Amino acid sequence: MSSSHALSTTDDYLEKRICSTPLLNIEDESSLRQNLRTYFINTFDTYESLFECLKSEQAYYTKSIPLRHPLIFYFGHTATFFINKLLLSKLITQRINPTFESIFAVGVDEMSWDDLNDEHYEWPSPQQVLAYRQQVRFLVLDIIDHAPLSLPIDWNHPWWAILMGIEHERIHLETSSVLIRQHDLQHVQNHCDWRPNPNSQTAPENEFIHVPKGEIQLNKNFQSPYYGWDNEYGLHQNHVNSFQASKYLVSNEEFKAFVDAGGYDHDPYWEDEGLRWRQFTQANSPCFWLKKSDEWYLRLMTEEVPMPWDWPVEVNFHEAKAFCHWKSEQTGLNIRLPSEDEWYRLCDYAGLNEEIIHQPANLELKMGASSCPVTTCQHGDFYDVRGNVWQWTETEIYPFEGFQVHPIYDDFTVPTFDGRHNLIKGGSWISCGNEALYSARYAFRRHFFQHAGFRYVASENQLKLTTSQYETDRSLSEYIEFHYGSEYFNVPNFSKALVDLALNYVKDLKDRPTSKALDLGCAVGRASFELAKHFNEVVGIDFSARFIQHGVELAQGNTLHYTLTTEGQLTEFKSVQLSDLGLDAYAQRVKFFQGDACNLKPQFTGFDFILAANLIDRLHHPAQFLSSIHDQLNMGGILMITSPYTWLEEHTEQAEWIGGFKKDGENFTTLDGLHALLDAHFEQLSEAQSVPFVIRETQRKFQHTLSEVTVWKKKA
Repeated sequence: MSSSHALSTTDDYLEKRICSTPLLNIEDESSLRQNLRTYFINTFDTYESLFECLKSEQAYYTKSIPLRHPLIFYFGHTATFFINKLLLSKLITQRINPTFESIFAVGVDEMSWDDLNDEHYEWPSPQQVLAYRQQVRFLVLDIIDHAPLSLPIDWNHPWWAILMGIEHERIHLETSSVLIRQHDLQHVQNHCDWRPNPNSQTAPENEFIHVPKGEIQLNKNFQSPYYGWDNEYGLHQNHVNSFQASKYLVSNEEFKAFVDAGGYDHDPYWEDEGLRWRQFTQANSPCFWLKKSDEWYLRLMTEEVPMPWDWPVEVNFHEAKAFCHWKSEQTGLNIRLPSEDEWYRLCDYAGLNEEIIHQPANLELKMGASSCPVTTCQHGDFYDVRGNVWQWTETEIYPFEGFQVHPIYDDFTVPTFDGRHNLIKGGSWISCGNEALYSARYAFRRHFFQHAGFRYVASENQLKLTTSQYETDRSLSEYIEFHYGSEYFNVPNFSKALVDLALNYVKDLKDRPTSKALDLGCAVGRASFELAKHFNEVVGIDFSARFIQHGVELAQGNTLHYTLTTEGQLTEFKSVQLSDLGLDAYAQRVKFFQGDACNLKPQFTGFDFILAANLIDRLHHPAQFLSSIHDQLNMGGILMITSPYTWLEEHTEQAEWIGGFKKDGENFTTLDGLHALLDAHFEQLSEAQSVPFVIRETQRKFQHTLSEVTVWKKKA
């Protein structure tokens, strides 16, 4: 790092500049196709280029940190995401590689620091994954070039899935760069396309600048000319009182004063959650700082360099908060992180209220593959209001008024509405596409590291923070009540009734010391916990992470809060915990996974009992599921299928129905279809029987349904 390097030396980075997220309100079809083609290729090429920073095949398989998959997963995951979303949007009708699309479908990215993940996967080689990516590349380009296209492309358009896949890969471009940065140096190598910014000088003295009071209003709608994630849409407006904000992001030099003062060892500076994190990790300095022979160095993506003291410090939320508490003690001021609303007010005051900014900002790799000095990019009276590093805020992510989930990606944001994820704003040096927009709203667990730092504010204003501790999604709340709530009209709890019925058929199986049960389509998990009373290990799988997150919450001993509609806009608040139902003692036996019943991962096998409750008439390929489910069962294992046989084309195309139609002029029932698909590997143990269930919609409206139950034993 040398002050002799002028900023013009970064011009050669611009030769490979990342394309910005495209305008979607173009009226010329051919121009829009070309723009999307360029944007997709630029994204795919940049992502693959990033992985060229890995030195060997072993680097793909060695975890950078215990809380995430190895990088081979992320290399394949973004391509699989395209396939899954294109299938859901009906732009394609079949998979390219079902095995890869099972392995790479879902990965746990949001674990606690003391979670352990001991699962083992048989990963393919990087060359195999690259070949798979090439297949996906050709497929997407063929769609862009030749599929029918009506204008405009918006939230409800099938081609939204293409934008979704591109923007999803751009998110993983950033998160994967963090994992590479956390990799051991022996696993990474320098790359000409990923050189850091060469500039560093003396760090400036920070100072406060007054930000006058003002109004903010955000109201992104579904006709916006830019792609957006679900949490960006809806109305939010607020009056923001005046406050003071630091002119610069906190530099490494400024943060060093906190380190030198023993800030990492002084418990009162740390909030409860942050203190637990610090004690667990034994952290005594920022994650990317290294000390060698009494000199500080900074770990970049692929190298360690002498500390650039005028670059922004990169820390997690807990470290930023501890610094603020220390700074308050030093100054006598009430110093904290800005709220999201204060960040937007700061943007407005600095004149940065356009979606694509025209002022200089260290975004989209414009200034190299790293941060740069905090004095580089001026925005009004401030520096780095956007860009350089993400900025932690006090605000836990929450939905705006009018929030909706997208029908083909219902678990992008909702799992983060848990009071554990704080918003980061402004983007970093690698943030691109949607991430670089003014409207972007991304949140991370407070102990996670991104290319994130902070600026601080001084204010006596009492923050009114919005949280989303109550589940307010109507359909989810109805499911929670269905699984864990009151019984209506003397109809027993459906999940418990099914498990009680199953016990008549699994008496010999459940008493084995290694007995395993699978709850497919587990939703929010009641049957999984009921099964855990009788089996040593239970796996619950559902297609939607939004559902299983509530089962996970209960398994962790938390109380689940939710709202039920009484009438109109009136609601009542309810809560449940496993101890209320006598199930808490069995929670440790249950593991929840997101998965597709029609394309289960290979490790989900060896079960003695499988429950598929009200599932088959919601699957896109029920025959595929029924023809292969025997592979998941041990010999002599029991399969219980329940369904009201409510075949609807919105869930299952009519050609895929297994019953409920005329065949050769005669009625062909779903039970007929079950026999046709299962008899080769199963024998039916008893006559079909009906089990009732009731779902509450409002205080005075209920669904009363009969589900037909059939029980099957795998043949020897």
